[in-house]
Amino acid sequence: MDLTVWRTFVTVCRLGSLSAAATELHHTQSAVSRQIAGLERQFGVSLVERHARGVRPTAAGEVFRRHAVATLNEADRAVRAVRDVRDGRGDRPLAIGATPSLAAGLVPEAVRDLLRREGPVRWSLVPALSAPLHGRVVAGDLDLAVITDAPPGLPADPRVERRFLGLDEMVVVLPLGHARAGDGRVPVAALADETWAEDNDGSAALLRRHAARAGVDARIDLTAADLPGKLALVATGHAIALIPGVLTRALRADVTTVGLVDPPSRGIYTITPHRDVHPLAAPLLDLLAGAFVPHRPDGSAAVARSCTMD
Repeated sequence: MDLTVWRTFVTVCRLGSLSAAATELHHTQSAVSRQIAGLERQFGVSLVERHARGVRPTAAGEVFRRHAVATLNEADRAVRAVRDVRDGRGDRPLAIGATPSLAAGLVPEAVRDLLRREGPVRWSLVPALSAPLHGRVVAGDLDLAVITDAPPGLPADPRVERRFLGLDEMVVVLPLGHARAGDGRVPVAALADETWAEDNDGSAALLRRHAARAGVDARIDLTAADLPGKLALVATGHAIALIPGVLTRALRADVTTVGLVDPPSRGIYTITPHRDVHPLAAPLLDLLAGAFVPHRPDGSAAVARSCTMD
């Protein structure tokens, strides 16, 4: 695994041009082309395709790009951590994970309050789905993660301490001007003829279960790579989607939401390792518990309860 080549590929995708990437990286264009071709031989699949204005990743290339960006970010953090120790700045950074909807608002807000209380702290935030975040806490890569029990649920794992923050109702996100925009809670049966978009299996499972209880099917005809992609499909009128209520605080301006009758919900939890707990994990957990106010489409707020679970 040559991270220099991975960085070249990510730069090509970002700039959409082999020549522009070569200029930024101080390589020749032929060297960039050889690096990309080497990756394609290694994987046995085309990673970029040419178009009138340059290049763009193929479907396989886009999958690799997302993982490569995450890997390069982690590698950069590792280098910085070693240099900090070398230079006498050995204070331990706080590594936090959160699901995309929680990383969009709740977690950064709690960290802001932590920094106000504790002063400057080096920290990082890794957005991912619950299962990978759980694994990274167990592996010691993360000091704390904020996750959900959306399908397939959370494992019983004695290696982590789990704390319940509260239940969060799922809501439906609509494009502005949708016929149901501005309504109160609606039954999912009233949306049976709509096209739905989804970005992960857990959210899709919640939607299908909720629709099945109402005796209807949810037509999930569009799939997005991630949460921003799902919201883009909604904003442009291609679909509607089920999203976490907690995300409504950070929604883009060209979409709106409507509540569901007897909506599906998911539990929000924090997990920390039982051993080698970061000294700032406890105050951040308290801030997260105080900041979590479950969203209710009718304007009321549910009372969040917290408890410690094995």
